[in-house]
Amino acid sequence: MKVYNKESVYNAKKLRKNATKEENHLWYDFLKKHKLKFVRQKVIGNYILDFYCFEIKLAIEVDGSQHFEEKGSFYDVQRTETINEYGISVLRFSNYEINRQFESVCQYIDAFISKMNSGQVTNESVTDRF
Repeated sequence: MKVYNKESVYNAKKLRKNATKEENHLWYDFLKKHKLKFVRQKVIGNYILDFYCFEIKLAIEVDGSQHFEEKGSFYDVQRTETINEYGISVLRFSNYEINRQFESVCQYIDAFISKMNSGQVTNESVTDRF
């Protein structure tokens, strides 16, 4: 099953090269070395996911301040619902959480993955953590 928009592939490559410091921190200091394989800026449908693990169908999003404005928040809800329709679970973390609670974010991701692997969590979006 091919799930991507070819027009978005160019944008994904550009985003990979111009990642935010928070995305780079999560990638280089945790996800790149994770026992499960994650990829950066994965195109799914009309969306580009910050990080994606094929094996367990998990997307991880790092949200800047625009995501907390009314328009951004509404868009994120629609986007997440569409991604969930592909059977993909979505975890969202703010830049603040990455910067100030990095270890807790990493522990939460690992705990969530453990729950997924044990069948306790399937195809859901989680936004409230700490």
